[in-house]
Amino acid sequence: MIDHDLRYSLANELHARPFPSLAAPCRAIHLAIKQPTDAASRDRKLDRAHLIDLLDRYGAQHPQPGATHYFGRVGKNDLKWESHTEFVTYTLFSEGVSERPFDGASFDLFPKDWLAAAPGVRMTSVLIRVEAVDDFSSVERKVLDWFVPESVAVSSVVDRSAVIAGDFRIDSHGHMRMAVFTAPGTGKNRIGRIVQRLTEIETYKTVSMLGLAMSRELNGQMNRIESDLSAMVGDMSSETSGPEETLKDLLSMAADLENLSTKSTFRFGATGAYEALVNQRIAVLREERFEGRQTFGEFMMRRYDPAMRTVKAAETRLASMTDRAIRAGGLLRTRVDVERSAQNQQLLESMDERADMQLRLQKTVEGLSVVAISYYAVSLVLYIVAPFGEVLNLSKTVLSALVAPPVVLAVWYMVHRIRKAME
Repeated sequence: MIDHDLRYSLANELHARPFPSLAAPCRAIHLAIKQPTDAASRDRKLDRAHLIDLLDRYGAQHPQPGATHYFGRVGKNDLKWESHTEFVTYTLFSEGVSERPFDGASFDLFPKDWLAAAPGVRMTSVLIRVEAVDDFSSVERKVLDWFVPESVAVSSVVDRSAVIAGDFRIDSHGHMRMAVFTAPGTGKNRIGRIVQRLTEIETYKTVSMLGLAMSRELNGQMNRIESDLSAMVGDMSSETSGPEETLKDLLSMAADLENLSTKSTFRFGATGAYEALVNQRIAVLREERFEGRQTFGEFMMRRYDPAMRTVKAAETRLASMTDRAIRAGGLLRTRVDVERSAQNQQLLESMDERADMQLRLQKTVEGLSVVAISYYAVSLVLYIVAPFGEVLNLSKTVLSALVAPPVVLAVWYMVHRIRKAME
């Protein structure tokens, strides 16, 4: 059998992003980089070149051409690199933990000059500390010491094999902080999956919030357009407003709304996709409440979901305003068409009146033409019958009186026949 060209690559894609295998204690340093604008259409060769620059510093093997993911050893650490639609992520996994929790120096595993040459800007960076504990009684004290109590989220996950904690705040070093406390006997693969889920939650959450920024920007513009649209629709029923000029303004407004829709379609769509991924990643952790603290899911419900609802509301409002402008334009075009039809009807009636006048004038001209033709015809006939008049001793006046009636009648009959033939 002949295989499809993409059969093997598509099958291997399902196994291309394995979870890391981690043993506690360990730490993960996660970084997401994104182009400030047009990230989806960026030059991905720059991302690959930046990755290779890092790999060359450690003499590590390069990824395959066109690869969108990489996992390999760099020095004493494992590096996981992924290229997404809008951004790329780097995650370093190191054995052991620093003596000082969430020490900013841990991020120095990424060379500073290499970070400065990144083809984009930092969207988020996360320090994840993984500790093994004999029991979870000491977790509460560490959570209070490491995180802001007001926003900290703590939960027991994956059948109570671990406790995760984080406050989703940026620390003084510019990083997010998260902690994982594992119970005795928790497998390396399970720890790796938990850490991977935490990095994905933070990354997708951050990128999805770009939709909130765009919705706030659009709301100001939509407020102005909606006010003008409402006033314009209200003026449509007024006889003082010129429909053609109003239609021109309305079409310009509809074009502005379509432009806003075009600019926001990708961002709103991406925000919805990222939101779904965040909720999915939290769901697979199978959270349970720990010591009465709010879970990650509850934190998202209180802090994150309102932002996503704002994005959806802006998207719905923009679509509704666009539909309103289209409907108003249709109604206004109907009004213009009706008025033009009335004008055309008046014009046709005026043309009919002029045609009647022309017909009456034509008949009048026909009568005058009979007289004129008869005058010349009588003169010609007199030249012919004049000799007979002299023989009969008839004067010219009498002869003219005798000739004129039949000539006039003949001319009228001829003109009448010509007009009938033309009709």
